[in-house]
Amino acid sequence: MEANKVKELITAGLASSHVEVTDTTGTGDHFSAVVVSDDFKELSLVEQHQLVYKTLGNYLTKEIHALQLKTFSKSAWEKTKLEV
Repeated sequence: MEANKVKELITAGLASSHVEVTDTTGTGDHFSAVVVSDDFKELSLVEQHQLVYKTLGNYLTKEIHALQLKTFSKSAWEKTKLEV
């Protein structure tokens, strides 16, 4: 699977999101993603990750073997950009 396909799936499943996906090994099955969406407001980190997993459906168990996630609400994302 290509990183762009992973990005498309996540973007389609979350309202007004910003998504960055990287293939960490070049093998098309290990990815790192940064996902920014207000769908994450007031959700725990586990709930945020579960929401992303849901957008990937069966790809997560069949084609994606590893997914490192960093999830942020839009306001939390803005705060991290100010800290840099």
